[in-house]
Amino acid sequence: MSLSSNFRFAHLADCHIGGWSEDKLKNLSIRGFKEAVEIIIREKLDFLIIAGDLFNTSIPSIDAIKQVALSMRYLKEHDIPIFIVPGSHDYSPSGKTMLDVLENAGLCTNVYKYNEETKRLETTEHILKSGETITFAGICGLAGGLERLKYEELSNKDELENLEGFKIFLFHTLLTELKPQSKDWEKVPSETMSLLPKNFNYYPGGHPHFIYQKSTQDHPLVAYPGPLFPNNFKELEELKHGGFYIINVEQGNIKLNYIPIEMKKTVSIVIDADEKTAEQLESEIKLSLANTEDCIVTVRISGTLKSGKPSEINFKKIFSGSNSYILLKNTSKLKTKEFSEMELKSGTIEEVEDSIIKEGVNQIEIPDLQLNENQELLTNQLMTMLNKEKLDGEKNIDFESRILKDMIEIFTLGEIFNDN
Repeated sequence: MSLSSNFRFAHLADCHIGGWSEDKLKNLSIRGFKEAVEIIIREKLDFLIIAGDLFNTSIPSIDAIKQVALSMRYLKEHDIPIFIVPGSHDYSPSGKTMLDVLENAGLCTNVYKYNEETKRLETTEHILKSGETITFAGICGLAGGLERLKYEELSNKDELENLEGFKIFLFHTLLTELKPQSKDWEKVPSETMSLLPKNFNYYPGGHPHFIYQKSTQDHPLVAYPGPLFPNNFKELEELKHGGFYIINVEQGNIKLNYIPIEMKKTVSIVIDADEKTAEQLESEIKLSLANTEDCIVTVRISGTLKSGKPSEINFKKIFSGSNSYILLKNTSKLKTKEFSEMELKSGTIEEVEDSIIKEGVNQIEIPDLQLNENQELLTNQLMTMLNKEKLDGEKNIDFESRILKDMIEIFTLGEIFNDN
């Protein structure tokens, strides 16, 4: 299982090229991939591994494909091959992936070679400049963790485990043994490490966006490099940047070196809105944006305003006066005092509706048109009437006439309509 020669390679995952909707961040993710490629070439690595989700979708934009292909060709020109598996994002339900196009162009090798009939997983071999051979195998990631079936049906698992030489198994799955012990990850589906074939020297993983590595007797080194570039607001807050691993193999011993890729400095601002007016909050946001020139800035605001509404905060004006590279805000937990004091109702739908009607009926002003004086009954009747659906085969004009007739009866407007 060990080699007499020394070699080095890179392990990337979760690039999600094309994932951001904001053009500036979309461009940064592409630039991040280019920078990683430049480092790989500068370090004269032997090969590159991408453990899934190179793209954010199975049908990426032409521009995304073009930029990635150019970087891949640059690696090829420097005799640095790429070995890859599809992730849950860049693998479609039909089994199609843009990676096949890149592979047919000679830019990479998809090591996920699974025979659906025999349930066999074929291997891919790469000969180092020293003349020694590296054996690759891998299984793709699928939406909903459906790749589990591929592992369970694998008919040649024993054969893979008994292969000689230095072996690398690529995968794109969250492993339970590597899952963080936090509430955010409690309900995230995961699979046990026992699914992976044993006795491979290195298991480059992808899918969960965190940096982690673990060694066991059956699986000597399993590692996640995290995203190459943060893929959402929370990741920008927590990670600040992305990165990848450079792996050094010396006489069969493996050492990981994490290489950060920081395209722009990220500044995360958290503001508590409790007991502040909308005007005070606006001023605080402006002050917090000082010294953020050319930075990615995330602004998270939570709490309950003393007065005013979130809509009264002119974020467009505040942000337009900033010299940051890009500003992103999250106000999902920003509330008004009026909203936060609302009492939540419990019970059946009918009980909740009845409770709300009883509380609000006195606030309803109905003109004196000799209408029904029992407003609670009137409201209930209206809700029942407006909840009616069109009958099968009923024409729109007949449905509208039926509703209008019911409304006239509820409001006792027959005489008024007849008089007119």
